Amino acid sequence: MNQAMITSAVTMGQLQHKLDTTGHNLANLNTTGYKRRDVSFSDLLFQQVNNQIMAHHEIGRQTPNGIRVGSGAGIAQTALRFEQGSLQTTDRPLDVALTEKGYFFEISPTEEGQRRFTRDGAFYLSPNPEADGTNHLVNQNGDYILSSDGTPINIPSQYEDIKIRENGIIEITALGGESIIVGQLQLVQVDKPQLLTSYGDNTFIFPNLEDLGLEEQDVLQDATGIGVFHQGALEMSNVDMGREMAEMLLAQRNYQFNARAISITDQMMGLVNNIR
Repeated sequence: MNQAMITSAVTMGQLQHKLDTTGHNLANLNTTGYKRRDVSFSDLLFQQVNNQIMAHHEIGRQTPNGIRVGSGAGIAQTALRFEQGSLQTTDRPLDVALTEKGYFFEISPTEEGQRRFTRDGAFYLSPNPEADGTNHLVNQNGDYILSSDGTPINIPSQYEDIKIRENGIIEITALGGESIIVGQLQLVQVDKPQLLTSYGDNTFIFPNLEDLGLEEQDVLQDATGIGVFHQGALEMSNVDMGREMAEMLLAQRNYQFNARAISITDQMMGLVNNIR
């Protein structure tokens, strides 16, 4: 009986992580460029009890002989899913969507110097403290959007129009009507997206590749110039609300089942202890 309570308690703890992940997905339903997470489970350590087999009682049995006494279920993996999200037209000049999966914008690196990537194409202009009359192209957190040469993109404060071509080239129309190319958006293609880890604020980094026996060229490549940019639109999250609600209900039912198992086991132990 104690083993049954332990199994249920352990499983409930792991199911809570599943509920938290599902809740996080739902909370980011409308977050631009957000990629959902999936949780998968596996059996924890179990013991095989090979009791005496009575052949005539085992006819038609579909499972292996014996009894398996387990320790519950545990989370085997929390995986990021990088399926393409739907595109929403905004007609805002500084909104840019990536029209194919596997590609990422690059933004200013972390404090430790690690390269950072995002699918969020909602950009803004921030005054350049080093040069009056120009702005940096940034995201909503103030991180610089990098150009094809790895530097922040500078855009004059005064202009009539701004266009971002399909290949990422940024062209402005100056007040006098002159067309000026001010830079080109950096674009990378990630060949091993399953290695990306969340860094927060809807951005991703790679772990220490040396520990994995990999080099940077093994996991990503420069894709600058490929025509996957779409101005005036944003990529929405790839969270399916109906699917996430179904996953949440299933996890809640499993949680209730295990909680009920603990309650029944406790009652059975009470009955045994009260036998005179």
